Order: sequence, then C-alpha cells, then structure tokens
Amino acid sequence: MFARRVCGGAAVSAARLVRCESQKVTGDVIGVDLGTTYSCVATMDGDKARVLENSEGFRTTPSVVAFKGSEKLVGLAAKRQAITNPQSTFYAVKRLIGRRFEDEHIQRDIKNVPYKIVRAGNGDAWGTRG
Repeated sequence: MFARRVCGGAAVSAARLVRCESQKVTGDVIGVDLGTTYSCVATMDGDKARVLENSEGFRTTPSVVAFKGSEKLVGLAAKRQAITNPQSTFYAVKRLIGRRFEDEHIQRDIKNVPYKIVRAGNGDAWGTRG
C-alpha cells in the first residue's frame, strides 16, 4: 500500500514525493479551481495566493460558456443569455470530465441538459451544441 501525500495540490505516492519536494517552482504560477457551478483563478504573489477578479469585479465566475453566432461568452454573460440560447450554453460540464458515455450519471445528465452529450471517438462523453 502506498502512502499518499499532497504535493502542489495533487496527491502523490511516497515514491514520487521525494522528487516533488526537491523541485522549486520558478516563474509565474496560476491555479484554477474548476467548479461545477463557479470557478476561480489565483496567482502566487510571493508566498501568498492572490485570487483574481473577473471583468465584473467578482472573485468567482459562473462555470458557463456559450456560443452565440460567432461570439463566445463566458461566465455571467453566458449565464444571462442561457434562457434564450439553451442549446448552445454549456454548464455543469465538469460532470463529463473523466466519464465514459455509457456511465449511468452521463445517461441521466443527457436527459437534464439542453445541449447534446455525445460519445467521442475514444468513448468519452463530450458536450456539443444541440
């Protein structure tokens, strides 16, 4: 059984821990918290994380993306137009990550979202415009 420890936000085995602890991070660092409902982005400022504000001045952004003609909308702008453009507005897509199309959760989600969820060539579940 492997001991699990956290290294840079990810769990690693004891065998990989030595390598992780010996590496120094140089350059700019960015962290993304991809949430099902809201997402957040932070950068490192010295030894402190600094959460970035979006264009509306909020520290979290709705995890919504929409396509309206040739326009691409993200966050609040995408969420605001979802009622008039449901088949091209994507939300809760985090639920698709790492899941196969046949997964029972995906089959349930297919019935509950206005966009299409299709089987990718490798069997994964992908969202596409309805």
